[in-house]
Amino acid sequence: MAKPKDEKAAQSPEEFAREELRRHREAAGLTQEGLGERIFVSGSYVGQMESGARRLRPELAVLIDKELGTGDYFARLAKAFKSKHVEYFATVAELEVLATAIYDYASTLVPGLLQTADYARAVVRAANPTALNDYVEGLVEARMDRARLLDDPVNPEMWVVVHEAVLRTCVGGRAVMAAQLRHIHSYVRAHRITVQVVPFSAGAHGALGSLVKIMQFADAPDLAYTEGPYAGHLLDYPALVRRYWKSYDLARAAALSPEVSLALIESVAEEYAACGQT
Repeated sequence: MAKPKDEKAAQSPEEFAREELRRHREAAGLTQEGLGERIFVSGSYVGQMESGARRLRPELAVLIDKELGTGDYFARLAKAFKSKHVEYFATVAELEVLATAIYDYASTLVPGLLQTADYARAVVRAANPTALNDYVEGLVEARMDRARLLDDPVNPEMWVVVHEAVLRTCVGGRAVMAAQLRHIHSYVRAHRITVQVVPFSAGAHGALGSLVKIMQFADAPDLAYTEGPYAGHLLDYPALVRRYWKSYDLARAAALSPEVSLALIESVAEEYAACGQT
């Protein structure tokens, strides 16, 4: 007779941490809202940690230990597993899953959610020329995992504005670029995303720097995220988020229409494909 399956043994560290957080919170007689107030987050945030939508961040784990009287138990649990994303982006990756709408602007590279594996590999390798292959492949795999967010046919709504330089910068070679632009083209044709291109002919416009992401949520205020080399900033100050919205709207106003943008993307993809053949 087969032995009964040991469910606890099959748990991942993340699942164990989630169950332990719920168990200790309830043992302390606290609701999610009650614990949230003590560690300076919302009750829904605590619920998201317990459901796995958000990871147990080390700085919050320290506060949880203090409030639940668990010594350094949760601090040690938080160190037992790391996000597969670079540290400054880990929270943003969690928020993308919760967002009802995502608005991206990029001036130099294809936004991560739309990158193919070959394109992502070229980007990561360029930034880490001497890194081990396992490190590069780990970051590429994490980016591909993020992209599965778009497997849902409806949510989140996604609107992307890119500068024409994104199309013209040859990342990974002509064949990689042809495949990358056709990948974007397929999402647009499937009515999954909206894409606009700011052409070189637009000249100076109100777009932001190299990358900005604005996220909307069903039960929380909008957030903006900006990124530069090796650092990112998640912004929740309402007045500042409004300024990013204004800049994003100016970029959309300077961009080609979605229909003309799609034609340009298709044309540039064909140029790369033809150059690759010759």
